[in-house]
Formats: sequence, structure tokens, C-alpha cells
Amino acid sequence: MVESGATGRGKVHAELPRFTGSVEHALDEKGRLIVPARFRERLGAGFVLTIAEPDPCLALFPSATWAAFCTRLEEAPRKDERFRRFVRHLFAHTEEVTCDAQGRLLIPAQLRAYASIDREVISIGTLTRVEIWAKERYNAYAAPEGEVAEFMADLGLY
Repeated sequence: MVESGATGRGKVHAELPRFTGSVEHALDEKGRLIVPARFRERLGAGFVLTIAEPDPCLALFPSATWAAFCTRLEEAPRKDERFRRFVRHLFAHTEEVTCDAQGRLLIPAQLRAYASIDREVISIGTLTRVEIWAKERYNAYAAPEGEVAEFMADLGLY
């Protein structure tokens, strides 16, 4: 695995897919989401749909990215009751998924409820994953413009 940039828990792996951009769209009456082609190509044939704790949205992970995350979990130095509760909670809200021939993904009712997704959504590329937000909820959580610039400066990105 080729690593670039950061060290420690924030390692960025160069060969893992990157996701950028956003798309506003809607679920159909059966709870299916058309995954934008630009995201589908990078997610691959099979990928993972899960909750995006602590944010109230869902996330799509390519299999390789999810495997790297699971490896980090398995290597965690702590395996106490709190860790086990977290793992149970996360994996109870995680599905291995594929898109159908039309590029649609069925989002289970339990996951739609977690993210308060009814119909209108916004899919956002967030570096290593795609987040799926209820449109109204995302608008409430989006950072004010000045806050983004200030945080980038704090991180030393410019």
C-alpha cells in the first residue's frame, strides 16, 4: 500500500479511489437511489453502505476502503465493552450492496430512517467515501463559507 502525506490514523492511501462533487437527486417510491455514474465507477461492482457516525447521514465505501477501515478496527488497541458496542452498532447498520442494471441502489428502510431520508437527497464526494444526506438535513449542517476558509488555514492547507 502506497501512503502519501499524513502519518498515524490520518494516513491517506494513494491507490484508494477519491470522490469529489455533489449531486442532488431523489429516491424512487421503492427507496432506490440512482448512484451517479461518476461515483459508481469508483465504487466498483460491490461496495458498502453504512451509517456515517457521528454525522446523521449514510456513506458508500469502495470495498478496498472499507477493508482498510476494518483492518484499523481489528488492530485497535482497545477491545473493551465500549469498543464492542460500537462495532455492534456500526455493523448492524452496514450492508454490502451492488447497483442494479439501471445503476439503482436500494437503501434499506432502517438506514433511511437513521439519516431521515424521505425522498430528496444530496450525494457528496468526501475524499474516501460518498455521503448521502437528506437534502434538508445537509443544508442545516453545511459549514458557513468563512468557517471553511478559516479551518483550511488552521490545517495549514493555505
